[in-house]
Amino acid sequence: MTFKVDHLLREQMDHISPSFPITFFHDELIDLPNREGPVHWHPEFEIVTAKVGVLDYQVGNEHIYLNEGDSIFVNSNVLHAIKQISGDIADPMPGIVFLGTLIAPQGSQVYQNYIRRILSCDEISYLVFRKGEFEQFHRTVQHIYQLLEERTPLFELEVLAELTSLFVFLNEHFEEFPRKRLSRVQVSTQVRVQQMLTYIYEHYDQDITLKDISSAANISRSEAGRCFSAYFGSTPVSYLVRFRLQKACSLLCETGMTIHEISQLCGFHSLNYFSRQFKNYYGCTPGSMRNGSLGK
Repeated sequence: MTFKVDHLLREQMDHISPSFPITFFHDELIDLPNREGPVHWHPEFEIVTAKVGVLDYQVGNEHIYLNEGDSIFVNSNVLHAIKQISGDIADPMPGIVFLGTLIAPQGSQVYQNYIRRILSCDEISYLVFRKGEFEQFHRTVQHIYQLLEERTPLFELEVLAELTSLFVFLNEHFEEFPRKRLSRVQVSTQVRVQQMLTYIYEHYDQDITLKDISSAANISRSEAGRCFSAYFGSTPVSYLVRFRLQKACSLLCETGMTIHEISQLCGFHSLNYFSRQFKNYYGCTPGSMRNGSLGK
């Protein structure tokens, strides 16, 4: 699964078929620089499982650490990102993204009573299922992974049955799950962050300033700094530079463009500055990154 975002910063799920809106992904961290995915969101539910390393799963401005065997369920349209923070090899990180309409049509009683109940619960952004807890959840999810990987005859019916079983479980335990009610300030901050991220994602290749970024959310530059500090522990400009470097790294590994062309395309008008920032972030020069990637 390649992480791409549209103009609303929602991940584009080109791989999801409208006729069977679910996909299985794994081994995504291998191809991501620093084993780190970009901040994004999408209308699908998401479930991911840690297999060999420790994953830092950011949901909103929270960081949840997943150890071997732990899984996380992320609700629809929730801002999230992933980074592996330990482990000698890239975690296979199997996971699924799927729409609730796979289980039942949106206008149906089943959807309204049992899918929408989860989807529309603002107090549940995510649920963590630790290894050894809620074994029914883990068995069901692992079986879904297996079915989608093997794709044997009738696998669609079996996946549908397992997803239905999964939502029976979620609804049966709905009142037991931890809640977190966001304050008005927290909701406002999240909206502002999304607006500013959208601007960065759309204009990272251009000359943009802190004022441009803050204006995207109609707030002051100091308030923009507070919002980014709360979510990312960095300034808006630092986040912009990091995103530019991530895009540059992808282009180095996936295209034959020159380093100078990539630096220009990613908003760096000084090749020396680009090279210094790249080495500070990735620990190697752009040329070394390219040579290493081509040698894999």
